[in-house]
Amino acid sequence: MLKVALFDLDGVIIDTEGQYFTFWDAIGKEYYPELPDFASSIKGNTLVAIREKYFGHDAATADAVEARLLEFEDSMVYSVFPGVHAFLNELHAAGIPCAVVTSSNLQKMASLEKQQPELSGLFDRIFTAEDAGRGKPYPDCYLRAAEAMGTDIKDCVVFEDSINGLKAARSSGAFVVGLTTTHDAATVGQWSDMMLSGLQDCHLNLLRNALEGIR
Repeated sequence: MLKVALFDLDGVIIDTEGQYFTFWDAIGKEYYPELPDFASSIKGNTLVAIREKYFGHDAATADAVEARLLEFEDSMVYSVFPGVHAFLNELHAAGIPCAVVTSSNLQKMASLEKQQPELSGLFDRIFTAEDAGRGKPYPDCYLRAAEAMGTDIKDCVVFEDSINGLKAARSSGAFVVGLTTTHDAATVGQWSDMMLSGLQDCHLNLLRNALEGIR
């Protein structure tokens, strides 16, 4: 039974992954040239987790990278993917609550709000890195969101695109819709119950049929 829809933000609702890749690829080449997949490996992680794992040994460097990221996020282009508004309106019309569950922090969300002031009104709740506990790929963020929304995670559908996010969603016990906006179908399919190219291809009847087919 579909009671709550939970959405990752970047790569699902807003088209920012290419911009983030450019930023983190440059950081990786500067500080970790021995890790050519640095930008891909951190997708879905909170800034706190990135600091601790890669820059925890040097507070000054960690602060400098964080300052660069916040400046970058303040000037990013936050474009909403096609189909987002229509699908969310369909869910609301059916009485299905919707929430964002993102690894982004409140400061980044403030930057997003400046460009897309109507976006937050499309969701019943927005859960950020400050709410997450352990970051993705741990399932904490989705488990906490389901609890806060007053339902069992098994009655939630999660929409994700990144590897860490997909792993978090799968291990939480939710029904996982993987979007191929960031990775190819072979990669996304490993952790998805259903795959789509984007939310423009998702409709409530399609989702309910998929849920009935698996459960």
